[in-house]
Amino acid sequence: MEAINSALTAILANRMRSFLTILGIVIGVTSVILLISLVSGLQTFITSQIQGLGSNLLIVIPGRIGGARSPGGVQANRLVYSDAVNLRNRLQSEAQVSAAIQRNATLKHANKTDKGVAVFGVEANYQKVISIKITEGRFFKQSEADSSKKVAVIGPTVKSNLFGEGKALDQTIDVAGLKYSVIGTLAPRGAVFGIDFDNSIYIPFQTAQRQFGIDRLNTIYISANSADNVKDVQERAINLLQKRLSEDEFTVQTQEQTLSIISQVTGVLTAALGGIAAISLIVGGIGIMNIMLVSVTERTKEIGLRKAVGAKPSDIRNQFLIEAVTLSGLGGIIGIILGIGISLIIGRFFTTTIPLWSVVLAFGFSMLVGIIFGVTPAIRAARLDPIEALRHE
Repeated sequence: MEAINSALTAILANRMRSFLTILGIVIGVTSVILLISLVSGLQTFITSQIQGLGSNLLIVIPGRIGGARSPGGVQANRLVYSDAVNLRNRLQSEAQVSAAIQRNATLKHANKTDKGVAVFGVEANYQKVISIKITEGRFFKQSEADSSKKVAVIGPTVKSNLFGEGKALDQTIDVAGLKYSVIGTLAPRGAVFGIDFDNSIYIPFQTAQRQFGIDRLNTIYISANSADNVKDVQERAINLLQKRLSEDEFTVQTQEQTLSIISQVTGVLTAALGGIAAISLIVGGIGIMNIMLVSVTERTKEIGLRKAVGAKPSDIRNQFLIEAVTLSGLGGIIGIILGIGISLIIGRFFTTTIPLWSVVLAFGFSMLVGIIFGVTPAIRAARLDPIEALRHE
């Protein structure tokens, strides 16, 4: 306790210097907690969005994840509508199948414009396969899809951008030069993998094909009738597609596999960003060591006097080591408060999650930095000769 009191007295005697010394620790701990909370929040949000699609959903995409690529570095897309039709016919007793294409386009209504909107060409059963919710109106019918009617279901962002608080149903919008009638509005879904599903519209598949001249599919959605036979449906879908495509030309991904990939990506991202933030902790540790070395020099006579009246080298060493750890501990506590506070503020606008392990890790690392960078000055103080120290000017 005497050593702790001595350390606190020395810290309070030079408050500005002590504050500047722990600033690096404060910034480091704050950065670690903040960055990890942002990445964890992103993972939580994406996971909830994917799980909201249903545990029995499978997604067929062009190319194989991690598979062979063309000389240009891009996996060729050979997925066509006949593949979706074949899957639908062969899996009709086990699952529902829906094909989808996607392009970005500019939408207009009256004097308002919405650029970069994701236009999805989907089949009439898309709503059942994906389980999307309609807040106003309805989704288009099979008869409307078969006759290539120009009808559209719009996302909430599109509705807000083009109609504001006004009525959207039965209104006409311009989609890349063609007029569409709005028949429904979607419930908010958020963004996944860079696609803002709220700033999107859905039009019949055949209509989209004709307007945009698309013959390759972006996605085939397969919804197994039961979560218990997802693996069986996946194997059957792979076998059916392999009759026309090579294994490098498509991927059939389950929700479980998608979530596993997301976990791996966010895990690497968390480690990388946490490592970058931890650099400032190391810089803060170097600052502590420099100040402690200066403190040893300034207090040489004090050290000599303490040794002359019976203080052992271990007492001197512990005094300066405790002072260094106290500095880093204070920096860690302030950093935790700031990190959690800023994360909660950002959480009002973006999804953030503060894992307990990130707080423990940041504080533990700050204490470790204090010990490591406090050892050298403490040992130097402990080794001072009492007679030479008393003579020091």
